[in-house]
Amino acid sequence: MVARQSPPRTAPRVKPRAGAPAQASGSIPHSPPVPNLDAADADWLARYLQHIRVEKRLAPRTQALYATHLQGLAQRCAAEGLRWTSVRPAHARRWAAQLRGAGRQPRGIALVLSCWRGFFTWLGRQGVLSAHPLQAVRAPKAAQPLPKALDVHDALRLAAHLPQPPTATHCAQVAGAASAPVAATPDDWQALQTHCMVELLYGSGLRISEALGLDVRPSAAALGWVDAQAGEVQVLGKGGKRRTVPVGGPALQALAQWLAARQRAWPAATEAALFVGARGGRLTPQVARRQLQALAASAGLAGRVHPHMLRHSFASHVLQSSADLRAVQELLGHASITSTQIYTRLDFQHLSRAYEAAHPRARKSGHGT
Repeated sequence: MVARQSPPRTAPRVKPRAGAPAQASGSIPHSPPVPNLDAADADWLARYLQHIRVEKRLAPRTQALYATHLQGLAQRCAAEGLRWTSVRPAHARRWAAQLRGAGRQPRGIALVLSCWRGFFTWLGRQGVLSAHPLQAVRAPKAAQPLPKALDVHDALRLAAHLPQPPTATHCAQVAGAASAPVAATPDDWQALQTHCMVELLYGSGLRISEALGLDVRPSAAALGWVDAQAGEVQVLGKGGKRRTVPVGGPALQALAQWLAARQRAWPAATEAALFVGARGGRLTPQVARRQLQALAASAGLAGRVHPHMLRHSFASHVLQSSADLRAVQELLGHASITSTQIYTRLDFQHLSRAYEAAHPRARKSGHGT
């Protein structure tokens, strides 16, 4: 039998902590109202979305994903006249099959089921459920793709690259085409900022959200900062977990150059963010990705280069040099060693290529079996 319990009154909104990103503050993330959804069930859903924001402190993008997928769950329940307490494993399996039939990939289905599973787990802890309807429901198996990383040569070339001043010929071409890109001078603050950001992403293995959350100086409201004297960066990672990561000499040098340029560009700035946009506010991930791709193209790197590729490169290159998986886990801030083990496959690929290129017995002769 499933225990049914009326939900208590909706908890009051909690004032967001100081210094939190704008997206994470404000009201609880809400999905549009679902027709025919029981009012008590809608209240439980709203309380859960508040729980993941205030207590679990999930990233704003993760909160939005939960809200979207849980709205889909609510729509399915409402369409079949089901309460949260009425959902059974057979329902969840059928819905997962429908997602697959609609063209969603196994990894996407796993993400949806993870959101649903977290919600039902929380309902069980509130005493609403006595049995978990998704406990034995699994997504279709999917091949785990290897993370894309730069090789050492390309990573170092990108980290050391600073666009040169445009030539007279290039300036004449730009004069006739206002939309043409203009190479930044070494004193251009945007070029120095992107250079500094690349050094931190590759040199310390930061996530783009961690790098853009850094402030110029430490404070009670700061999500993170660079301690240049200690050669360390303090970051707030996933799940609100803080960690300390070493910062190398080239990154500290790039940081000093960027801070000097930042002061020249905004001598009276009050913005706490280390990385800023054209208007002086905190740099957004979308702009940071565009700037990184432009820098990669300027450095002559083929293909798409995104911020997380630099984090993958950091992990892969540290593992190739040290073979210390536990240390890489700590540097990346992974809660589980399983998340870090994917880089051992990249390391094996590196060793395999080196073996095939150097060992005489690795070369195919075409004779024998």
